[in-house]
Amino acid sequence: MKYFLANVAMLVVAMLVVAILGIGHTRADAAPPLSAYGKLPGFSNAVLSPSGRMIAVIGVIGEERRLVVLDNGNRALLAVPLGDAKVRELYWIGENQILIYKSDTVALGMGFTADQAELFSAVVVPIDGRKIWAVFKGNKNITGGVRGFYGVNRRGEKWYGYFGGITLEKGGATEPRLVTTKPVLYEVDLQTGFARKIGDRSGDGVYRSWTLGPDGTVVATLDYVSKSGSWSIRNAQGQKIATGVSKLGGADLVSLGSAGDTLIYSLTDDDDGENHRFEVALGGGEAKEILADADVQHSFIDPRSRRFIGYRVTGEMPAYRFVNGRQQKIVDATLKAFPGYAVTLIDWNDAFDTLIVKTEGGDDPQSWWLVDIKTSRAQPLGQSYLVAPADVGPVKMIRYKAGDGLEIAGVLTLPPGREARNLPVIIFPHGGPSSHDMIGFDWWAQALASRGYAVLQPNFRGSTGYGAAFERAGHGEWGRKMQTDMSDGLAYLAREGIADPRRACIMGASFGGYAALAGVTLQQGVYRCAVSVNGVADVVRLMSTDLARSRNDPAMRRGLEQQIGVRRDLGAVSPLRFADKVTAPVLLIHGKDDTVVLYDQSNDMAAALRRAGKTVEFVTLAGEDHWLSKGSTRLAMLQATVAFIERYNPADASAASAAIAPAPAPALAPASTQPGKAASP
Repeated sequence: MKYFLANVAMLVVAMLVVAILGIGHTRADAAPPLSAYGKLPGFSNAVLSPSGRMIAVIGVIGEERRLVVLDNGNRALLAVPLGDAKVRELYWIGENQILIYKSDTVALGMGFTADQAELFSAVVVPIDGRKIWAVFKGNKNITGGVRGFYGVNRRGEKWYGYFGGITLEKGGATEPRLVTTKPVLYEVDLQTGFARKIGDRSGDGVYRSWTLGPDGTVVATLDYVSKSGSWSIRNAQGQKIATGVSKLGGADLVSLGSAGDTLIYSLTDDDDGENHRFEVALGGGEAKEILADADVQHSFIDPRSRRFIGYRVTGEMPAYRFVNGRQQKIVDATLKAFPGYAVTLIDWNDAFDTLIVKTEGGDDPQSWWLVDIKTSRAQPLGQSYLVAPADVGPVKMIRYKAGDGLEIAGVLTLPPGREARNLPVIIFPHGGPSSHDMIGFDWWAQALASRGYAVLQPNFRGSTGYGAAFERAGHGEWGRKMQTDMSDGLAYLAREGIADPRRACIMGASFGGYAALAGVTLQQGVYRCAVSVNGVADVVRLMSTDLARSRNDPAMRRGLEQQIGVRRDLGAVSPLRFADKVTAPVLLIHGKDDTVVLYDQSNDMAAALRRAGKTVEFVTLAGEDHWLSKGSTRLAMLQATVAFIERYNPADASAASAAIAPAPAPALAPASTQPGKAASP
C-alpha cells in the first residue's frame, strides 16, 4: 500500500496549530520563559468521534483551559470552560456527546482509613448545548463517584455507559448506609441518567472485575481472593472457565478475543515476574497462551466490539502490532511518515481511515496531527508546549554499565545550542519505580536543559521496559543498587567529558523524590544539591500507610515486601533516619492534597533536617495532588526548582565558583559498596 503524508515537512519549518486555540510561537532570542514548560499543555487529550468528522480536545484559549469540539473544517462547535478540573480522559458517546473522566481530591469523614482520597467522576457533555450532568449525581443510593469505567454501547437510538459504583445498602437499618466499598456494576442511560444494576459486588477480601460483550452484557467476571491469592473467571452462565493462584494479585481480564467468541486474560508469574496472556473459549475449555514472545505495554481494544485488535510494544520508541493486516499497514506507514520522531497512536475512527497521532523527540515539543488515510495527508492540530524547534534540547538514549556490570539505559537531554562538554548536570530518576523514561519531550527535563544543564533520566534496575528479570533486579534495592545505578550514570557522563561531576544535582518526584533524598543521605559527596517533589522520606511509614489504607490487604503486603523489603529492614533505607548525614542543600516540595505519598513525608523530613542544622527549603503546593495536575502549582514547583538549582549549582562555571565553594570531586568509580547496606535504623 503506497502511503505518503504530504504535510510532514511542515514539522521542521514551524509548528502549526488549530487557529481557534490561538496557539502560536515565534523564535525567541533568549530561552523560553519557564511558563512555556510549567503550565499545563496548551493542547492535550484529543479524541475522534466514531465517524471521524469531529475532534474533542483539551485546549487553551487565551489563559483558559477549555473542552473544545471541532469539525473537520476546524470550526469550533463547542467550547466549555474547565478551570482547574483534573481531566484524566475524554470519550465520545456516539456523535452527540462527550464523556469527561476526571478526578477530585476529596476529604473523607470518620470511619475511613485515610483523611483524603482521589475520587473519580464521569461528566456527560452534550455538544448541542443541552445541560451538562454527572453520572450517579443525585442518586441517593450510590456514593463516591464512579469506580471504574467499562465503555459505552448503543442499542437502537440510545447510548448506555457502564460504571462501577459504591452502593448504599439497608443493612438492617431504615436508611441506606455504607456497608462496603466494593463496587456494583451499573448500566447508565446516557440520555436520562437512569442506572440499572447488571453486576453484583464481591464479598469482603475479594476483588472483582468484569468484561462486557458488544451488547453491554457481562460475559466474564473475575474474582480474586486476596488472602489466599486464588482467582477464578466465570462466564455469563456462571461456569468457571479459568482458575489459578496468584499470591501477588497478577490476574487480570483483558478483553474478548479477536474473533469475539473467546476471552483473553493476563497472569503475572509470582516467581519470575513475567506477564503471560491466555485465551479461553467463553463456553469453557483449555486455556492457551498467546503472544508468548511479545512484550506488551498496552492492549488496544475495539470500543464497539470489545475485541482485542492489537498492542503497543514495550520499548524506547513506540511500535505497534495489529491483528488486522490493513490496520497494521496504515500504522506502519504513519510511523514511517515521521522519521526520527517518537510517534504515539492516540485515537482512530471506527473505519480506521482517520487517525490522531502525537509526535515528539528531536526538535518537536509534542505536536498533534490528524492523519487522513483517504487523502494521504497529515493536518497539524496543535502543539503541547510553546517552544520553538530551535529551543528544544537534543534528546538521545545512552547506555552504561552499573557497578556490578548490569547495562543501564537512560535518556540524556542536552542544552540547545551548546557544546556537550563539562556541563552542569541534573540526575533525574523517574517515579514508580515501576516505570521508565523514553525518547520524547519531557517538560521538566527540557526546562532545565533550556537553562544550560544536561539532564540524565536513568532507567535504573527495577524500571519497566527492559524485561521482567531487569525489573525483578530492583526488588529489595531501594537506596542500594537502584541508587548506585543513578550515580554510575553520572560517572559515565564524567568519563565521556559531557558533564562536570563536581556540578551535579539530583531531583525527582515520587520515587524519584525518594532517590533525590537518598542521594544526599544514604550517599554523600556525590551531589551538590537535591530536590524532592512529593517524595518518600520514610519508607517504613510509606509501607505502614499503604497497608493501613488497604485494611492490611494480604496481597498488597506480599507485593510490598517483595519489591521493597520487610518492615524491619526499611529503616536502613529511609532518608529520614539519616538527616544528620546530609552535606548538600535540600529542597522539598509537596502537594498538600497528595493521596499517594502523604504530605507528612516531606513535612517530617524538613523538620528532621532543621533539627540537624542542615540547609533546607520546604515549599507547600496548596490544593495540589501527587501528579501535579494543576497549572498554577505545577509552574510554582518548576520555578522553585530552577531557582534553587541555579542558586546552589549555577549553570555558568564562573558563577558557580563565585557563588559557592566547589564541591569535592566525588568518587565516581563504579560502586563496590551499596548505600544503605551498612546503615542502621
